[in-house]
Amino acid sequence: MGRYLLRRLLQLVPVFIGTTFLLYWLVWKVPGDPFAGKCGERPCPDSFVNMMKDKFKLDEPLIVQYGNYMKNLFQGDFGQTWGGRDIGDIIATSYPNTLKLALVALAIEALIGLTAGVLTGLRRNGFLDNLVLVSSLFLIALPIFVIGFVAQWLLGVQLHIVEPTVSNEMRLSELIVPGFVLGSASMAYIARLARTSIAENRRADYVRTAIAKGLPMRRVVGVHLLRNSLIPVVTLLGTDLGALMGGAIVTEGIFRINGIGQQVYRAIVTKESATVVSIVVVLVVVYLLMNLLVDLLYAALDPRIRYE
Repeated sequence: MGRYLLRRLLQLVPVFIGTTFLLYWLVWKVPGDPFAGKCGERPCPDSFVNMMKDKFKLDEPLIVQYGNYMKNLFQGDFGQTWGGRDIGDIIATSYPNTLKLALVALAIEALIGLTAGVLTGLRRNGFLDNLVLVSSLFLIALPIFVIGFVAQWLLGVQLHIVEPTVSNEMRLSELIVPGFVLGSASMAYIARLARTSIAENRRADYVRTAIAKGLPMRRVVGVHLLRNSLIPVVTLLGTDLGALMGGAIVTEGIFRINGIGQQVYRAIVTKESATVVSIVVVLVVVYLLMNLLVDLLYAALDPRIRYE
């Protein structure tokens, strides 16, 4: 296991460098004047533009700029915005909010999705099975902004069950509805995936053997059937954390959450390329680490899997 973990960590290095360089190249090569609108309605004077290019070393070759950026990044320096604000402070302020929202969404989709998938996988073609299939298709078909606005209007404005927006304290009770909205599509996919996996493994020989040995059905499902059926679900859940954080722009906008999604949106609108790069680099790290964690969980779920 130790050798496998070390090998996987080493494999993450070229992946990280490749993805960050591609990201850096795409963001900084976006057409348009990065200084447009920085001096009001008038174009910025040449002296200001030259000063900013010299400060951020924009006249140097792209590979040199990327090298300097990575050197500073490994020292904990994410750079500065055009206005001189430390990007690290922006990430430190907004990242915990998005992480908290994404974890709540992940917990909700895992709890509801797995429960619905297991129940329908064990009892297919019944009323509950048809209800889950229709509901999951409904959640997949509806855009998140529609679900968000409906949930906010119905639960917050009409019924007054929750607050329409999230406060600065980010209490757990305030994040349940935004978390449900953010994880609604993934929850539907998890329910369908778990249902299919449970239904397929239920006909496996090891399940028939366990039943023939007289084991209680609860033990057959909880120890044998569910454990082997969780591998594809864990894969989706593990990679979904980064997707939830990166796709939280709409949800954060609806419920007024000051998170990574809102910072990325503002940075794109104001052409703060350095901010976009730094935030997405953090999301890349989350993706890579979660993929590694998922691979390590495979061996815990299926004893037949061994890493050398």
